Amino acid sequence: MKKLIASVAALVVALGAAYAQDLAAATELYNAGAEAVSAGDKDGALKSFEQALEVATALGEEGQEVVANCKNIIPNLVLSMAKDLVKESKFDEAVAKLAEASAVAEKYEAADALAEAKELIPQVKMSKAGTLLNAKDYAGAAAAYKEVLDADPTNGAAALRLGVALNGAGKLDEAKAAFETAAANGQEATANKQLGNIYLKEAVAALKAKKFADAVTAAVKVNDFTENAQAWQIAGQASQLAGKNNDAIKYFEKYLEVSPSASNAGAIAFTVGALYQQAKNNAKAREFYTKASSDAKYGAEAKKMLDALK
Repeated sequence: MKKLIASVAALVVALGAAYAQDLAAATELYNAGAEAVSAGDKDGALKSFEQALEVATALGEEGQEVVANCKNIIPNLVLSMAKDLVKESKFDEAVAKLAEASAVAEKYEAADALAEAKELIPQVKMSKAGTLLNAKDYAGAAAAYKEVLDADPTNGAAALRLGVALNGAGKLDEAKAAFETAAANGQEATANKQLGNIYLKEAVAALKAKKFADAVTAAVKVNDFTENAQAWQIAGQASQLAGKNNDAIKYFEKYLEVSPSASNAGAIAFTVGALYQQAKNNAKAREFYTKASSDAKYGAEAKKMLDALK
């Protein structure tokens, strides 16, 4: 019996020594990780902390302190590694590392690290897209912004920049749809300005191609989004060239309302006067000839027409 008691006692002593050695090993690994962080070796630090966590976890209650410290450090360390990749503009690698940080943070119940990692993912994707857009890689930028929008369809900033990328790539119909999405999600003023610019370009191109109906449609659409005198002028010119004088008068009058001090205001007023005269509306013809009478180029002719209408 004495021999048995002695053997058990020896076993207990041996087990205690083994636990002490394992705890020392876990602590040593933890300290090695801390030293690696200080030296800027985050990969090495992560390996040390993961090994320390594994050893300390096996110790049960005795290793709890090391376990808790490792579970706190590891998610934040992976998050820090992701941020380093962002600084190096390695955006795809950064997103993958952030996803890893999210998974680790969730596993170890590190709420702050989890929230930050999830918040950073769309920001990094936006940074990638912005870099591509600045480099005029419109197709690449559009694909990157679409990825952001797939995750969050209400991201107005991403929709706005997607519209810019698609416009740059010449995909105007898709660009319009993107700008409309942006306008519906907090970017109305800027998105509407961009939409107005697209329709104005279409109006100019249609007028040049003598597609007068298309020119009018596009020009009128411009002013659905943003007030633009040039668009009214194009609508007036296209209508006049199409023989639709009443429409031409209407659009030219809108032009003069929006831009009464334009350098060509006298010329437009003279044209409106002539169109009214053709329509046998002499009262309105006199009104617009009078407006043109002080114009350096058309003033003299306007006065002649006024005299003729007396």
